Amino acid sequence: MHSDSAKGSALSTDDLLKAYTLGYFPMSEGRNDPDVFWVLPEHRGAMPIRAFRMSRSIRKVVRQDLFEVRTDTNFRGVMMACAETHPGREDTWINERILETYCELFEMGFAHSVETWLDGQMVGGLYGVSLGGAFFGESMFSRATNASKVALVHLAGRLIAGGYRLLDTQFYTEHLSQFGVEEIPKITYQKWLDDALSYRGNFYALPQSTDGSTILQSITQTS
Repeated sequence: MHSDSAKGSALSTDDLLKAYTLGYFPMSEGRNDPDVFWVLPEHRGAMPIRAFRMSRSIRKVVRQDLFEVRTDTNFRGVMMACAETHPGREDTWINERILETYCELFEMGFAHSVETWLDGQMVGGLYGVSLGGAFFGESMFSRATNASKVALVHLAGRLIAGGYRLLDTQFYTEHLSQFGVEEIPKITYQKWLDDALSYRGNFYALPQSTDGSTILQSITQTS
């Protein structure tokens, strides 16, 4: 999956935006590795956003508003939390160059975070890149039960309300499959991507802080 010819320490916002339209995304071998390589998986985790689904138990948690869910209030903090090590993952693919470049994308309005807060502390969240009608989910973290799942549901409701077409999760996992994510070949993904890029999504179709009932209504109305 690595494209060695594209490996190097240089990474710009222009590089990122162009790469996403072609199906590539960057990674690093580790936190302290200054180099970046481009990845184009043969099989991709992705879904038409209107196919999003969730279990009754998660729907119940979202409706209860156990967490305060915010968007774009601590983008850098979400990225740094996603890059933390923990048992079973001793290193991260998010190096300093990736961190700083995505924060630049955030300042430009192309990257967003969804955060779950509890008792004044950020306990979960995710971040990604928005282009046209596609949202490219990069990473998520959780420090409390269901914190990242609630963030994902809020992201889906926001994307649906904003007229997005595609949610790209990069890789397929059993965890993501419960929400409707499929594993599709590269050629199919590129067709989905090209179609999604022809639309213009609005990440702020809903207020930056939105309750669970509003998010569930957004998902239900288009499912």
